[in-house]
Amino acid sequence: MSFLEALILSIIEGLTEFLPVSSTGHMIIASTFMGSASEDFTKLFTVAIQFGAILSVVLVYFKKFVKSINFYLLLMVAFIPTGIIGLSLKGYVDALLEEVVVVAISLLLGGIVLLFVDKYFEKNETEGEIKVSFKTAFIIGTIQSIAMIPGVSRSAATIIGGMSQKLTRKAAAEFSFFLAVPTMFAATLKSMWDEKELLIESSNNEWLILLMGNIVAFIVAYFAIKSFISFLNKNGFKVFGYYRIALGGLLLILLMSGVNLDMA
Repeated sequence: MSFLEALILSIIEGLTEFLPVSSTGHMIIASTFMGSASEDFTKLFTVAIQFGAILSVVLVYFKKFVKSINFYLLLMVAFIPTGIIGLSLKGYVDALLEEVVVVAISLLLGGIVLLFVDKYFEKNETEGEIKVSFKTAFIIGTIQSIAMIPGVSRSAATIIGGMSQKLTRKAAAEFSFFLAVPTMFAATLKSMWDEKELLIESSNNEWLILLMGNIVAFIVAYFAIKSFISFLNKNGFKVFGYYRIALGGLLLILLMSGVNLDMA
C-alpha cells in the first residue's frame, strides 16, 4: 500500500464512519479500484484506522465521557449483543468482506430504507425521547449487529434502531457516536491481535502509514461529526438514501456489465 492509497482510505474512513453510508463498504470499493483490496496489510489498515476515528468522538463529546458511570453502563449493555454475535460470526463476516456485490446490494437496499425513515419516525421529533434507557441501549446494540454485513452501515443501523425506540434524530445519532467507541475499539484490538504476526513483521514504512492513517482519520472524522448533527436536523436522511441508491446501483450495473471488481 502506498502513502497515497493510505491517505485516500483514511479520508474515506473519517468522512463516512459516522454517516449512514457504510465506511467499510466505501473502503472496500476504493481499495478494490486501487487494486490493493486483497493485500493483508490493506485489510488490517482499514480496521486499524478506526481507532483514530473513535478518538474524535471522545474529543467532541469529552464531557459526556467523564460525566457518570451510568453512561458507561449503557454503552456496555449496548455493546454486549454485538460483541457476542460478532465473535460468533467473525468467519462469515470476513468472507463477506471479499464480496463487492454484497456491498452494492446492501448500499442499495439501505438507501431505499433511508428514503422513508424521516416520514416514518416523524413524531419522534416532537414526542420522542432524548435519553437512552438500558432496554433501548440493548435493542440498539442488537440492531447494530446487522451492520456486520458490509455496506449496511453501523451508523445507519444504530440511528434507525434508536429512532425505532422513539429517540429523536439527534439523540439517536449521538448515541450511535458513543456506541462506536467500544464497538470499533474492540474490532480494532481483535483485528490487530489476529494479525499480530503481520504487525510484528511490518516495516517502518508500514508503521508510519498506520500512524498517518489514524491521524488523518481522526482529523476528518472530527469535522464530520461536528457537521453531521446539524445537517441531519435540517435535511434528514433522504440525501443519504439517494446517494446510497446511486452508488449501489452503479456498482451493480458495472458488475452486470462484466467489469472486473474482484478483490482477489
